Amino acid sequence: MKQLLILIFCLFTFSISSFAHVAETFDIATFQPPTGWKKQAGKDSIQFSIEDKASGAYCLVTLLKSIPGPGNSKENFHSSWQTLVKGAVNVASAPQMFPSNNPEDWALEGGFATFNKGGEKGIAVLYTISGYGKMVNIMILTNTQAYEPNITAFVESITLKKPTVETEPIKAPNLSAAASLPHSASGYGYATTKFDDGWTSTVQEDWVQVDKGSTRVLIHYPNKAADAYNSVVLDGLKKAWDVLVSPRYSAARNFYFRPITGWQSIEFAEADMTEAGTGRSVYVVLFKMNYSNGSGRYLEFITSSKEAFEREFRPYHEKTTGWGKLEAMVNYNKFGVTAADLKGKWTNDFAGSLSYVNAYTGAAAGTDTHASIENFAFGPGSAYKWDLGVASGAVGNIKFQGVKSAGRVSVPNIWQATFSSIEGRPRTYNAYFSCIKGARVLWLDGRPFGKLD
Repeated sequence: MKQLLILIFCLFTFSISSFAHVAETFDIATFQPPTGWKKQAGKDSIQFSIEDKASGAYCLVTLLKSIPGPGNSKENFHSSWQTLVKGAVNVASAPQMFPSNNPEDWALEGGFATFNKGGEKGIAVLYTISGYGKMVNIMILTNTQAYEPNITAFVESITLKKPTVETEPIKAPNLSAAASLPHSASGYGYATTKFDDGWTSTVQEDWVQVDKGSTRVLIHYPNKAADAYNSVVLDGLKKAWDVLVSPRYSAARNFYFRPITGWQSIEFAEADMTEAGTGRSVYVVLFKMNYSNGSGRYLEFITSSKEAFEREFRPYHEKTTGWGKLEAMVNYNKFGVTAADLKGKWTNDFAGSLSYVNAYTGAAAGTDTHASIENFAFGPGSAYKWDLGVASGAVGNIKFQGVKSAGRVSVPNIWQATFSSIEGRPRTYNAYFSCIKGARVLWLDGRPFGKLD
């Protein structure tokens, strides 16, 4: 098992980079397949496997088709772990996470855990790559270190194609999408996004509305009353329904609350409703995945019938996994950026710790801590100032570091921002806004920044 752990840390060194001789393409990924491995391609994944029957050693690498992702790389990872890894093997514990890796185009999260399948032990590794509203997963199951060079070469060869997304600017006099917004939230360049899969998002006062045909999804903003912690999942779900859903409907029938408890609980409520004002009959689902890190958003699905909902998403099922299509709708809270939108100061802060335990004695072996704060201040014209402060190290021996830059920022397209100097060199970050009530969050390469007034 010690050798397997060495394998895990070796694998984490990869980055999403170019490869000299790309041999194959699957979905949005291009890669160099491992030589001599058995390949099995399907609609939703491509697998490479190898086995040494004499020793019993094996390795299975599965590259899955890209799917919509919530935009938060950690949420994407934990959702995929539940669906993919726990659906394939019996893992012994929650995944041990690698440090996040955020190259310019994509955000990478990875983790691993031991598993037992049919009495045989091994290591399960999952990498989730998030960006541009998509996520791509790579799952590795193995019981040996022997194939580490092959796996590393395969993963390092992966490049991902950037999906295309269209955005519509708000232009007077057509302000219907933002007519009800307070000035502080509507003073941005874009309030409508047309995605290439047919969904259209529009900023509203209390939610982002996502439409495709007759199907409507409301991504509710954080709400203190609805989001208040309740140790009884059913009671919390009922409260959220009363706060977020009930006020907009005049009648209900076939009403069911159907939460599912687990490591990451599911909140699910459904009813046939009558819309107040229009009198239209609709089928409504309120859904939330309560992620282990405390995140998760209430999503309200409004369709013409229960059958229409199940065709677009999937039928209700009493498991905490397999809800990917519903979870992914959070990702549509995404809007383009203009240079004028950046004016002011934006900040991001982070703090965390990692405790070590002796694998043989179980005794504590020390704790490392890390805290950082990063600021962007955008001034007149295209000028900006940037600074980053970091405190990290073993408890009792924490070191402090800082760096700063200044220069000019440009917006080559509505999904990117280019800085003339970050730590001495030009940098282009993926950029977009997500909305909360009365404000927006600026995302730069997967890092959220709040605006300071």
